[in-house]
Amino acid sequence: MSGVTSELRGVIGAPVTPFTEDDRVDTDALERLCDDLVLAGVHGIALPLHTGESLNLTTEERQLVVSRAVAAVGGRVPILAHVSMPGTAQAIALAEHAESAGAAAVVCVTPYHWRPSRPALAAHYRALAGAVSVGLLAYNFPSRLGVAVDAELIEDLIERCPNFVGVKDAAYDMQSFTETCRRATALRPDFAVLPGVEYLLPSMCLGAAGCFSPASSIAPQLVLELYEACAAGDMERARALQYRASALWHLLRATGYPASVKAALKMQGRPVGGVRLPLLDLDGAATQRLEHGLRALDLLDH
Repeated sequence: MSGVTSELRGVIGAPVTPFTEDDRVDTDALERLCDDLVLAGVHGIALPLHTGESLNLTTEERQLVVSRAVAAVGGRVPILAHVSMPGTAQAIALAEHAESAGAAAVVCVTPYHWRPSRPALAAHYRALAGAVSVGLLAYNFPSRLGVAVDAELIEDLIERCPNFVGVKDAAYDMQSFTETCRRATALRPDFAVLPGVEYLLPSMCLGAAGCFSPASSIAPQLVLELYEACAAGDMERARALQYRASALWHLLRATGYPASVKAALKMQGRPVGGVRLPLLDLDGAATQRLEHGLRALDLLDH
């Protein structure tokens, strides 16, 4: 597994899932998005995450997205397949497909709705890790799912699962993030802890390996420069870039995420279709606000 963990560093792009006018997955546009991310310099691609509307895709569509991404990238960067499902067997089925398709690792949030106990969460992740030989990253999102992948659980999984290689942390809780970094890296120095969006400056100071990046599709230079400044220890430059990245994240959230990412791509001349229900595309006022904000951040041609 050392080859997998050594690759889980840097900016992990999290693209949207493009749709055609008749609401099918637009595989040509998906391949272009993946190729654009690789050419921009990201260090990996994870999909279909919630940015990619995983909850709005069928199982077959999720498998299609992973297969086409692997083919489009052609080994240039690792593909991380998002395999979260309400049931463990369902997640395992997606993970097994991802491994057979050529993904380097799989990412799995705590099971939806159930709010499993600590023993149940541990059993869930052990079963998933044991079903595949590729790397496994747990996805910590307690504000939405009501349970946490905390430092104690992570320690247990590191000790029991050789292919448990990292955590995507969307808790945005500095205390728990610090403990995760401290305790996980003490057991496995190359364990990858990555925030769920582009808060690289506070995270990398504590030992984060990089970040997952929904914004990298529309602002790759910004996110990559932020990562490089943090990695180089250039705090003054990193601070300015982090403030700009934070402003972009709040703009995307305020106008209607993840529809805002698709709208931003359209504004940049790269249309990827709309979102699926129960999400809604941006209305006129939100579209204007997004365009104004992107221009202010110098992310659209003037």
